[in-house]
Amino acid sequence: MSLFDDDQPKKKTAHEIGSDLSQLSVDELTARIALLSEEIDRLEAERTRKSASRSAAEGLFR
Repeated sequence: MSLFDDDQPKKKTAHEIGSDLSQLSVDELTARIALLSEEIDRLEAERTRKSASRSAAEGLFR
């Protein structure tokens, strides 16, 4: 057994909306901002995909 847990999967950073941020370091805050920015991009891409699909469907019934 190793003294270091380098081979263990790292716990993925998560963010809970409204959580206390006062105990986080600058690096942890930066990581959370990156995480949330990626999630915003993912949400916007899905919204765009669904809007295009909806517009196509509405076009069929005009």
